Amino acid sequence: MPSLVDRFGRTVTNLRISVTDRCNFRCRYCMPVEGMEWLPKESLLTFEELARVAHIMVGLGVSHIRLTGGEPLMRRDLWKLVRQLRSIEGITDIALTTNGYFLQDEVDQLAAAGLHRVNISLDGLDRSIVDAMARRVCFDRVWNGIEAAVRAGLNPIKLNVVLIRGVNDGEILKFARLARTRQLIVRFIEFMPIGKDDGWSADKVVTTGEIVETIRRYAPLVPVEGNGSPAQTYVFADGGGEIGFISSVSHPFCADCDRVRLTADGKFRTCLFSLHETDLRTLLRGEATDEDIAIVLMDAVRNKEEGHLINRPGFERPTRTMNQIGG
Repeated sequence: MPSLVDRFGRTVTNLRISVTDRCNFRCRYCMPVEGMEWLPKESLLTFEELARVAHIMVGLGVSHIRLTGGEPLMRRDLWKLVRQLRSIEGITDIALTTNGYFLQDEVDQLAAAGLHRVNISLDGLDRSIVDAMARRVCFDRVWNGIEAAVRAGLNPIKLNVVLIRGVNDGEILKFARLARTRQLIVRFIEFMPIGKDDGWSADKVVTTGEIVETIRRYAPLVPVEGNGSPAQTYVFADGGGEIGFISSVSHPFCADCDRVRLTADGKFRTCLFSLHETDLRTLLRGEATDEDIAIVLMDAVRNKEEGHLINRPGFERPTRTMNQIGG
């Protein structure tokens, strides 16, 4: 079977599908408060087009799918796409990354359609901090969404926390305690320069090393080796919970990257920070066969970048923000 292998020997097995660029939050590390221009509806790939790309890529070795946005639950009837993906033989994992605001209303249909697990963005456990980070009054609905996901059995449930120095870095130990007392996996994500007007600078990044040392003063941590994830995973020495770290700035995982992205308007990207995109929408809406599209995908992956250059000379921000690319 043909596979998606780049010139550095990395094999792609994970596809992140963005279903919309729209979001009801304005998180300070992602989007400006005002001035966003949304993609017109007709430019978005249909569920059938998204499922077709997934089917082609499964034939090339992809087995894990993650649905993202924007806020993916702003796309009406997302469960219908989940059901289509669930019917594709070879997909072993379907996950969702969401801000959690609409989750309590949608989770039962998503679970019934075949969603396996969920990641929920939560940048604090203090209501005022979360609302300030999202620039929306949202904490109660997000927490209700987390509880609804627990009841629906969408495990493992991971909470994604983006720390910004001087803003929410005082929440570290609160999350450590949460990981020890609930069946929730906390994942700290280093602040990346991917938003518009996000004010990113290296000194605002709270690194994985700092977070680990802060938590270790509270309770000993033990690293988990070979977990098959880009996250560095730790468990508490007494077995009481798990914490992960996405160290994109201080310790990039580019050398082991196995993921690619499809934007809501049908652009294929081999890296979140790529300066290049491959147009699949024109192929999907033209006369291209699945074999034609597979060849284009293999060629794009073959030319995948060695890695991003965050915090190093030569780094250029992508022209699109996180919500436009897909988280």
